[in-house]
Amino acid sequence: MGSFVRGGLVVVGIALMLAGLLVIMAVPALGTIGGLELVAMGAFLVLVVVFERQRYRSATAEQANMAPGPGGGEPLGGPIEPRFRPTGEVFIDPTTGHRMRVVVDPASGERRYIAEA
Repeated sequence: MGSFVRGGLVVVGIALMLAGLLVIMAVPALGTIGGLELVAMGAFLVLVVVFERQRYRSATAEQANMAPGPGGGEPLGGPIEPRFRPTGEVFIDPTTGHRMRVVVDPASGERRYIAEA
């Protein structure tokens, strides 16, 4: 998901939450359920954006705001720190169809995902 789409979803989510709160305050007797639904939908959109960013991403790639690699893993062809060792764990990313290899830092247990060609 591009940053423009992410930003748009967050804006829409916040607008829905504010509209829901406004409905609850403006019509307390009748608007409570409808207002809560709007707040819940808005919160859901914001949470989707937050959790989508964490899919198959290392903290290093996330903090540097690097473009995700195939399947959302590390950027394709990017250097992997020497502390990481490949594991026997391989899977096919269900959304992209790319074959992903898991690499792990034996000292910390940190895992990263690398697309294989």
